Amino acid sequence: MALETRLDIKLTQKLVLTPQLQQAIKLLQLPQIELSQAINQELSENPFLEEVQEEEQETSQAAEQQETVAEDDLPVPLEKLMTFRVDDYFEERSSDGRDLGYFNPGIESPPSFEQFLKTSSTLYDHLLWQLRLTPVSERIKSIAEVIIGNIDENGYLRITEEELAETCKADIEEVREAIKVVQDLDPPGVGARDLRECLLIQIRGLGLEGTLVEKIVMNNLKDLEKRNYQAIAKQYDATIEDIMMAVSIISELDPKPARNYTTHETNYIVPDVFVYKTDDGYKITLNNEGIPRLRINNYYRRLLSRKDLSKEEKRFLRERFRSADWLLKSLDQRNKTIYKVTESIVKFQKDFFDRGPQYIKPLNLRDVAMDINMHESTISRVTLNKYLACSHGIFSFRFFFSSALKSDNGSVSSTVVKEMIRKIISEEDPRKPYSDQKIADILKEKNIKIARRTVAKYREEMKIPSHTRRKRLEV
Repeated sequence: MALETRLDIKLTQKLVLTPQLQQAIKLLQLPQIELSQAINQELSENPFLEEVQEEEQETSQAAEQQETVAEDDLPVPLEKLMTFRVDDYFEERSSDGRDLGYFNPGIESPPSFEQFLKTSSTLYDHLLWQLRLTPVSERIKSIAEVIIGNIDENGYLRITEEELAETCKADIEEVREAIKVVQDLDPPGVGARDLRECLLIQIRGLGLEGTLVEKIVMNNLKDLEKRNYQAIAKQYDATIEDIMMAVSIISELDPKPARNYTTHETNYIVPDVFVYKTDDGYKITLNNEGIPRLRINNYYRRLLSRKDLSKEEKRFLRERFRSADWLLKSLDQRNKTIYKVTESIVKFQKDFFDRGPQYIKPLNLRDVAMDINMHESTISRVTLNKYLACSHGIFSFRFFFSSALKSDNGSVSSTVVKEMIRKIISEEDPRKPYSDQKIADILKEKNIKIARRTVAKYREEMKIPSHTRRKRLEV
């Protein structure tokens, strides 16, 4: 077949995500706080956007000012002027809460809010402060400072002796001496290389060297994890009472000695939607607190019609105007979509809102998508990292979506089954905890058919340990 060059016309369909559509999708899946940050960022970059001020607040302030002016302009009765004393003047002027300053030289100004702020000490600063007060040579102190810099957030040393010796250009003996200096600092157990060493440092600090407590930590951590107390008692020819006494001491030790010096930022949950129960049903309110209200700036809108602008200036203004207009439309569409999804959830989960979490029903994204005539991917984006507040508490949107398990009374939500498993475990005898198969049998007696592996899966999702690790022995 001969090769030749020719032109062909072909008709194809493809989905192209324009920048505007990408922005709309991004805004749709942003939670409350991140949405406010994105809007403020766009507000600072686009001159066509301006924030709408609260007219009600301005109106009320203007009305209060008019009332104050009107009261000050009222004529004073002659009888009050004839009987008015100097003391009455000062009492009246100080009754409105204003400080008369020069008449009250003993009153001090209140302290600033900065004086109430507390700075938390880091583990590095805490250890370095102790090291500087430790009576050791400067050479050991310099090595110990490198050691402190390689301690992680849990208090463990994450570098080997050989690496320390190479880094500090020191001998192994000097490194070991510096490690010993750091391990003698507060908090007890800091500077350990593993869990066993961490616990042994704390045990020796309590003066329990050579005791059964030290022997168990040195040799039987795996048996301790499995709660195999009989084997430990047999190994040391001790009674169960002695083993349990040692275990109680070990349980008081801290496996993460630096946990109190770890600074984590607190992330507060801000509901995106509020659902209130009224006489006419349920009222849905979007949470717009902290989100700026935007509009197109009239000055820049008029600037578009000017004829003395260059082509570059007009092109820039048109792009900024289209971007601002599309942002406003995207925000409006976002609010409408969230409202529709919430309305559909309230309709499907009416028993939950009426009676509580134990009456939640199985629901998937496809059901809501078909109900409001939207794509399933859109519902997935709407329900991502968003929260709903109602009379039963604050719940993630994803909480209302769960798979169905068969029962004699119909389908039951997996969320309800998880809560049932949690309740069964909380009511079990700690000396004889239920196995996963036993929990499945108990649920079967309640007309819920579930496999043992499904019970294990739900238990692990709820971070509940196995029955061997939940076992407790009473002395």
